[in-house]
Amino acid sequence: MGTRLFGLTLCSALLFAAPLSAQLSHLGEPRQLTFAGQNAEAYWSPDGKRLIFQSTRDGAECDQIYIMDADGTHVHRVSSGHGRTTCGYFLPDNHHILYASTEAEGDACPPPADRSKGYVWAVYPSYDIYVANDDGSDAHRITTTPGYDAEATVNFATGRIIYTSMASHDLELWTMADDGSGKHRLTRSVGYDGGAVYSRDAKHIVWRANHPKTAAATKQYKELLAQGLTTPMKMELFVADSDGAHARQITHFGCASFAPTFTPDGKKILFASNKQHCDSSDFELYLINLDGTGLEQITSYGGFTSFPEFSPDGKTLVFTSNLHAAGHYEFNIFTASWRQ
Repeated sequence: MGTRLFGLTLCSALLFAAPLSAQLSHLGEPRQLTFAGQNAEAYWSPDGKRLIFQSTRDGAECDQIYIMDADGTHVHRVSSGHGRTTCGYFLPDNHHILYASTEAEGDACPPPADRSKGYVWAVYPSYDIYVANDDGSDAHRITTTPGYDAEATVNFATGRIIYTSMASHDLELWTMADDGSGKHRLTRSVGYDGGAVYSRDAKHIVWRANHPKTAAATKQYKELLAQGLTTPMKMELFVADSDGAHARQITHFGCASFAPTFTPDGKKILFASNKQHCDSSDFELYLINLDGTGLEQITSYGGFTSFPEFSPDGKTLVFTSNLHAAGHYEFNIFTASWRQ
């Protein structure tokens, strides 16, 4: 997710290391799969045997896409090693992947966001979405519209991709087929819409958004966007039908809530938020009903935990955390059993 929140991309967001504290009831004992460096946004293959994730390692200056077995073994890079990459995901056939990359504009990592503008994310216009074989071969772009295209996820039942694009000159949600055809815009509110996923039955979508409420806030948003920047720390979650209809806001925390995913039965949403300390680097996982009721805290680690996703069989959760981190900006991939 590039654009970064305390060190990771707009799709992802790495924060400061913090000590482990008590675990709440839904998760079993976490198992650490990666060790040292910056590792984030791990997502399951359709058969549940592998994970795709982004990592800065092997001497790279910015994130590349990797695949590993579900037990953390056989880690190998599948992106080209050029440019910056983010938001890897498997396609339903279990043999192809997608991710966003800036490599078409050059081999170098794009420059970081200009923090003289405040705490901002860079929305790199050079990001496009690529599809490749799961060994990284035959990588080709399926978006070529000028401006940011990234944050793509896939519904395994339909093969439909949902992603964030600047094709309409604003950061909106779009869908397309896995060959890039049938592009269709879903959102139309001024402001950032991103990080979207489908429910397993493809009937609903959930995403994070920051829609400015005043003329001054709208002006600031548009001015930053014209410079390839946006602000990340006031994100709320929205749910809608899969075609974008009946959109409704389900959080009202005034903080940063993001990385939502539906529970396997589609009845609740698991997400990350710093709602206990807005503008802080402390993020925990929470459950909430689709109508915004029944909020329940799931983790209590005391640091940064985010990017959860349920395994295809619904029995295991994968997530990013700084549990047991040896220093600042170390983030790793964990799995844990899930109890209803």
